[in-house]
Formats: sequence, structure tokens, C-alpha cells
Amino acid sequence: MERSEGSSRHRRSRVRPLLGGAVAVVAAGALAVTGLATSAQAADVNVAKNAGFESGLANWTCSGGSGTTVSSPVHGGTSALKATPAGQDNAKCTQTVAVKPNSTYALSSWVQGGYAYLGASGTGTTDVSTWTPGSTSWTQLRTSFTTGPSTTSVTVYTHGWYGQAAYFADDVQVTGPDGGGGTDPEPSVPGSPAGLTVGATTTSSIALSWNAVSGATGYTVYRNGTKATTSTGTSATVTGLAADTAYQFAVSATNAAGESVKSATVSGRTAKATDPGGPTTSVPKHAVTGYWQNFNNGATVQKLSDVPANYDIIAVSFADATATPGAVTFNLDSAGLNGYTVAQFKADIKAKQAAGKNVIISVGGEKGSVAVNSDASATAFADSVYALIQEYGFNGVDIDLENGLNSTYMTKALRSLSSKAGSGLVITMAPQTIDMQSTSGEYFKTALNIKDILTVVNMQYYNSGSMLGCDGKVYSQGSVDFLTALACIQLEGGLAPSQVGLGVPASTRGAGSGYVAPSVVNAALDCLTKGTSCGSFKPSRTYPALRGAMTWSTNWDATAGNAWSNAVGPHVHGLP
Repeated sequence: MERSEGSSRHRRSRVRPLLGGAVAVVAAGALAVTGLATSAQAADVNVAKNAGFESGLANWTCSGGSGTTVSSPVHGGTSALKATPAGQDNAKCTQTVAVKPNSTYALSSWVQGGYAYLGASGTGTTDVSTWTPGSTSWTQLRTSFTTGPSTTSVTVYTHGWYGQAAYFADDVQVTGPDGGGGTDPEPSVPGSPAGLTVGATTTSSIALSWNAVSGATGYTVYRNGTKATTSTGTSATVTGLAADTAYQFAVSATNAAGESVKSATVSGRTAKATDPGGPTTSVPKHAVTGYWQNFNNGATVQKLSDVPANYDIIAVSFADATATPGAVTFNLDSAGLNGYTVAQFKADIKAKQAAGKNVIISVGGEKGSVAVNSDASATAFADSVYALIQEYGFNGVDIDLENGLNSTYMTKALRSLSSKAGSGLVITMAPQTIDMQSTSGEYFKTALNIKDILTVVNMQYYNSGSMLGCDGKVYSQGSVDFLTALACIQLEGGLAPSQVGLGVPASTRGAGSGYVAPSVVNAALDCLTKGTSCGSFKPSRTYPALRGAMTWSTNWDATAGNAWSNAVGPHVHGLP
């Protein structure tokens, strides 16, 4: 969210490359080798080394320092390649493999993210390549090549496309006769995980974490000796538990070679089935969220009592970071708000709650610098937000961190806060569009990790440029298609419709770009909930339980005569 008027921060543009010629070349190449490819024989091996990037970039060379390895997202194992195009560099990563002359090789790789290419050059016959325009889930690229009569090495490569998003690659296969270079050794059974500990607990769930095991591609969590869940990372939350009950947990590591011995057992107890108090105002089935500015940036200065009744959730912007990592506080800007006092502010919160509204504290914003990236900072975050809830009577918290979010520790922080505040806690999130393009993103992972206690994700559909929709097509911001096709990613990616809202600026002055008229917001709501008023994109099904809409901000709305809330508010409340 923006503190300054008309800021152009976080503008992103995706210019769709002119790939018609490239498609023709690829198609021609594919036709040229079709008659030559044969299925791999039983004795064939994968002649690519470090094919899963488990050893970093060993055996690989990436142009311009464009490549690195990441632990998420991964297709298999614990690592994958992330390569980012920049300027005139298309993020090309290569490896030279040993091959036999006059032999056929099957070439494949799993890719995700932006435009991704896979190919082979120096084959001695027809060089080949294939590509995909990008996807939010892992997609396998496949082709094949035949070596020439004197070819003993071939260069295989991946690359992205100029000006496009980073791509991920994993599990590269160059399958054919051993050219003398051998292949990576088969994996061995991993060791037993150490460091199993119990984290945040609720009345129905217990969070667990453990140390990573070398060579492991996954982990299995056991509850009282029975398999409870699996994880590809070093944490998991076991749900569906009884309140105030002790459980025994152990975890094992797995890979293609098998499963390790179970770890030492730890005990965890769920919370008691009592609500520790705090606000319990419920959020309506269809709700409007508005951010209230605790500062003066040229928009109308408001008291909370000035916020129109069309707003169901009022996010107070923003909490302030402290010297303690993860901890936050709140400082009412009385001077900037024309002498608005803390006593009046607290009284207005109670009055809004008495009218059935929810008032929450927002953490982050454009200039926010709160970092929750360790157990200590997660604890500090939960403790400090709970202290604000107790002091001011806030109904919950909004996560609007725009400078990085760690899903592991933010999950721990929010679950800890939930166990303290009770079932009335409202948790909202306001990620940027880029943060919700894939379920592998840290924001998206956090939302899915806390799905059982999450109220709504109001993604910011502005200041982002063009982005991919759930159909893989690129849509420009400021259109009904941008709202519906991007919301579809969340709706089909695991969030409940009631946990999805459309976040837009209240006026042209509320954001650097991406403003849409209230009528466009209402059309998008109708398209998603009823299948009417759609643009060129029409979802395959409707989502009648869609939560509603959000705007930045109630102050900019007031500056424009409350035109946004007067139009969108009644429409949201009238949804099916």
C-alpha cells in the first residue's frame, strides 16, 4: 500500500515477445527429428550431471550470473535452478555432456515460471529446441536429437526470454547411451531427521519443524505411530486433532532409494477448547475492506468514525517496526490527523465494532520494514501484535509486507497469534500480483499454510503491469479480465472463494497505475460469482462465496466523494 500519492513503485510490465518465427523454427526442428527418435533402451543412462541441481550449479554455466539454485519451488529433490533474464541476457544455462556418435538421446526438463526454453546444440546433425510460454505449475519440456558420426559431446541448455519473468528448471534428462562420462550415482537412503520440535498449537492443530537431511526429497510425519502427513520442506502442521490432547510425533526422510529410520519422538498438546477472549465480531459473508491512513499524504484526513458504513473491515495503516526483529508497535499520528487523540481512536474502534465492523491493524505497507525470518522474530511478532490487540481492541491483523515474506516463520507467527487471540481473530493479507502468480510463492504458501484461520486475501490488482492469468495468457491491468483471470489463480490454487477479495485503488490518485472504475470492479465480481459481465476471460465455473473487494484507501475514497464505496459496497453486499 502506498503512503505517497501517485507513486510508481512496483510497476512491472510484461511485453509479450514476437515468437511467431521462433515457433516455426521449433516446429520445423521437431518435424526434422520425428523420424529419427527412438525410445530409450534399458541400458540407457542420463548423461547429464547434477541434473536436479542438488549440488548447486556444479557442471552448469549460466550467462551473466543469471542463475542460482533455490529450495522452492522444486520438482524433485531439494533444489532447482532459478534463472532470471535481464536486459539483453536471456538467462542461458548450459552443460556439455559426453555422448556416443550415431546415437539418439531423449532430452527433457521440468520448468515453471516465465518463458522457458530447452535445447541441444553441437549435435553434429540437427540441433533441437522446445519452449513453453510460462506456467504457474511444473511443466515438462521434451524433445530428442541424434548425434553425428563423429560427435562425442553436445551442449544442452535452458534459457528464458528477454524482459520476461524468471524461470525455474529441474530434473534435466539427457537419456541415451553412455558416452564415457557416466551418470550421477543413484541416491542412497537418507539419514534420520534430527531437531524435531513442536511449534505453535491451536485447539485442532500442532506445528512441527525439523532439520534438513542431505539427499532427502521429502519427509513423512507420524502421529502416534501412524502416518499423518508429508512435506517437501522441513516443517508441517498436523491438523484435525482433538482439543487439549497430547500426541506423539516422529518424522522420517525419504527419497527414491527409500525411507529413513524415524526420528526421536516428541510430544505436543493441543490448546484447550476455550476462547482466551478478545474481539469476536464476525466478518459478513461478502465484505468490503478499506485501508484507513494513519498519516496525511494529501488524501482526506479522517477519524475512524468518518469511515462510511459500507466498509466491513477497516485496516489501520500501519503498525511500526521496532528495534526488536519481528516486533511491531502502533503510534497514532495525532498531529497529522488534526489532533485526533488515542482516547478518541480507541472509542471509535469500539463504536465501529458495536456497529458490526472489524477494525484490524495492518503490518507493512510501501515503507514497512518488518522482517519475520526466525523463530525469535516470529515469537516477537505474535507477542507484539497480540499486545496491540489487547491495548486497542483490534479484531485482528493484516499482512501487507511488500519487502519480502518468509512463509515458514510467518506461518508460525500467525498460528501463535491465533492461539493467543482465539477464534474471533481476523487475518487478512494484501500481497502484490507477482506474489500470487504461483502456489510456490512465499505469500501464496503462507495463505495456504494458514487456510484454516485465514479470513481473506485482498491481492493488490494495481502497480503491477501485465501479468499471467490462470489460463496462461497475459492480461493488462486496468481491465475486468485482469481482475478475473488473476483471481482465478487463487481460486483454483487452493484458497476458498470466501478467502479471495479484489483489491483496487479508490481513485486515480490512490495508486501509480491500475485504477479501474467501480463499474469494472462490480463487473468482475459478477463474472466470478455469477458468470455474467465477463470480458474475454470467463472462468470455467462460478464462485458465489467470493468474499468481496478491498480498496486503498478510505481516505482516497473520501477525497473522491466516496464514489468507490457508494458503488462497490452495496454491490458486494448484494452478491448471492
